[in-house]
Amino acid sequence: MIDTVRARRCFPSLQRRHNDLPVIYFDNPAGTQVPQSTIDGYATYFGLHNANVGGAFATSRETQDVIDAARQGMADFLGAASPREIVFGPNMTSLTFDLSHAIARVLQPGDEVVTTRLEHDANVAPWLALQERGVTLRWIGINPETMTLDLERAAQVIGPRTRLVACGYASNAFGTVNDVHRLADLAHAVGAWLFVDAVHYAPHGPIDVQALDCDLLTCSAYKFFGPHLGILYGREEILEELPAYKVRPASDELPGKWETGSGNYESMSALLGTLSYLRTLANGSGGSESEQLHSAMTAIKESERTLTERLLAGLASLPGAHVYGLTDPTQFDRRVPTASFTFDGHRPEEVAAALGTRGIYSWAGNHYALEPLDQLGLDATGRVGLVHYNLPEEIDRFIAALGEILGAG
Repeated sequence: MIDTVRARRCFPSLQRRHNDLPVIYFDNPAGTQVPQSTIDGYATYFGLHNANVGGAFATSRETQDVIDAARQGMADFLGAASPREIVFGPNMTSLTFDLSHAIARVLQPGDEVVTTRLEHDANVAPWLALQERGVTLRWIGINPETMTLDLERAAQVIGPRTRLVACGYASNAFGTVNDVHRLADLAHAVGAWLFVDAVHYAPHGPIDVQALDCDLLTCSAYKFFGPHLGILYGREEILEELPAYKVRPASDELPGKWETGSGNYESMSALLGTLSYLRTLANGSGGSESEQLHSAMTAIKESERTLTERLLAGLASLPGAHVYGLTDPTQFDRRVPTASFTFDGHRPEEVAAALGTRGIYSWAGNHYALEPLDQLGLDATGRVGLVHYNLPEEIDRFIAALGEILGAG
């Protein structure tokens, strides 16, 4: 389990106050706070190593060392077989569009890509774009009562023309954790690749791409206590096979063929600080850096279960509350502590604004989850997302504040 008090001391922003009370950061689904070691990573790079790569001088070689260390660090974090399978980019959305453009070059009219109605639009729009090439987009539906995938129907949607199945690991709006293993089996049974959007799952539990048996996976470091940096994992043979768009002088070798242009080297240095922080949560478990990261993320997953139970019970106790997704405590191993909700007679935007005046940061809107909200017939919900540095007493203050807001309305 995580020592939350000790962990919180590592995050300078958690000291911020509003009207003599600590600010509550429940806005984590769109980006978490960062530890001091991440901030130090920026300062160290700019202060000591700032240069471009390819030069025959010290700072250029040191920058290459930063890149290599960050790539190995993310291979450890994701359980990749080789750092050659790790590609850096500005964010998950940009990397996914780059990938879809490359995949378009090997697909034929009539080929099919399958995605789900539970996705963030970054795992929809890049595949919709393939329709311009005659590719058919097919959908795995959801159960609106639980906001879970209809996996029985998935076996009928995925067929002999399917070339790629794209799914989220966890829903950014409802916290649902999907059965990625089963989707991998269904995809591979017809010779298709499985692409996983792990952006929302990454801060909440361990990821092992080899155990998941996925072919491609993306995540964004700023969602798991790091800098604004996107990461793509791809099986080495797939990244080798796909024709990436690049400038002519760029390397044809992995992973350089996917990283055209100068990289965000300072953010790679900051990412090393994030990974260092996460390893401290392993509580002296020992082992390799990969094993320490897996241990730390497992501890985070176990610690967050209590937060999930407290949050959902508190929301359910409020008058006129509608909480979407899995609400049965026996199924909380299938969700992370992210909740979307509405209240009778109150617009989500008004509730979020009222919480903000009380120093409680939350979200209201569609959360870029257009498909699932459309399935619910909603244009917006309120949303909060907790991570390991959040406290039970913060949940209590949040629920009490909601009670005041709803009562005042």
